[in-house]
Amino acid sequence: MTAAPSTAPPLTARDTELLLTLLRLPTVSPLEAPGEQPMLWEAQRVYAAVARESGFRVLHHGSADPAVLRRDDVPRAVRGRPAEFLATQPNLVLRLGPALPRSATVMFNVHFDTVAGAPPVTFDGHRVTGRGAVDAKGQAVAVLAGIRAARAADPRIGRDVAVLVQAVSGEEGGALGCFGTRPLVEAGYVGRLNVFCEPTGSRYLCRATASMTAELRVAGLDAIDDRPGAGHNATVLLGFLAQHLAGAVAGEPGAAVCVAGLHTGDQHNRVYGTGRLLLNIGYPSVHTGRRLEGAVERAVRGGLAEFRSRFAALPALARTAVDAAAITTLVWHKRRLPCLAQDETAVAALCRAAGLAPWPAADPAFTCDAIWMDGVPGAATVVLGAGSLDANHAHADGEYAELADLAGFAGAVARLLTCFADEETTP
Repeated sequence: MTAAPSTAPPLTARDTELLLTLLRLPTVSPLEAPGEQPMLWEAQRVYAAVARESGFRVLHHGSADPAVLRRDDVPRAVRGRPAEFLATQPNLVLRLGPALPRSATVMFNVHFDTVAGAPPVTFDGHRVTGRGAVDAKGQAVAVLAGIRAARAADPRIGRDVAVLVQAVSGEEGGALGCFGTRPLVEAGYVGRLNVFCEPTGSRYLCRATASMTAELRVAGLDAIDDRPGAGHNATVLLGFLAQHLAGAVAGEPGAAVCVAGLHTGDQHNRVYGTGRLLLNIGYPSVHTGRRLEGAVERAVRGGLAEFRSRFAALPALARTAVDAAAITTLVWHKRRLPCLAQDETAVAALCRAAGLAPWPAADPAFTCDAIWMDGVPGAATVVLGAGSLDANHAHADGEYAELADLAGFAGAVARLLTCFADEETTP
């Protein structure tokens, strides 16, 4: 048995240079910023070149087959998009060591696409800021540092234990890995242990939620402000439904509800007859997701009926109230996606052996590409990474990562690999 590295390996100047280079290459998802040209190919090539210095080789670098976007469960935002869209969304798979059975392989998944926004890239010697610093280019750099440290301390890594790294697109913007992680998993680029690198404070999380997104559309008639009752007031109708849904659905067990995206218009002197409202709901199991889907549909019907009852006698809103059900449509952007639900025994024991603390049982899980590992035979999965989605301002201005936190995660990666090797090579 080889002792696991006891301290976090410091990130080298080369690691910091790699992170800053990746941050300066814009890789915003086109679902977040239509029209922008992400530099994912370039970022992945830079990453692969540095990985080769540690003995990795490229197994795959390319875009998914367009057929993956024609499935029924693909989110509406990407369903049926052309090959030209996928051409800008490549995925990279690296391997250290020989082609070994799944039982002797560890896989790390990192995503290179980011949300919109371009906070300036800065480095003060301790903290790196920039889009992707913590979600998730910083994680990608720390993974390579951890694998490098493990291999230096334990010759079994890269010999008796193969290591795969997936560097994917299509995690952000609501794509949920349908053209990134999912096709790679289905192609068999997985291990007995699979680590999805997302900010968890270096605490291991053995589950992942999925989410469904619904849109309420109102398609009525506009009216002039002097005669508001002549048309349909989508602003009042959708505002009412927003409050109704927030109360009715948020109270459902297992629901994590976000009511957002309410829009009808920008002017003060007209009644807008059209508009939209978005509802995003996280759920911890497929069964709960199906139940919540029905709850949303019932809540919409109930809200429309209540709106008619409350406002039918008010002249300015009578037409809207009477026609509310006829002019309102519920459209599902995504639903019925899997959740990561697994027997946590084996992966929890391995994480504890590596000195990792668990994600607090009382804290909700979150949605990430780990959902596509649900039900994969001979595979255990953990979500693990440096920093915090909230505290490090992921998806917000000022996103940052502390080098000390990334180094701590690199140490966790090294310990996990050593403990995995102990399991694999113990008679």
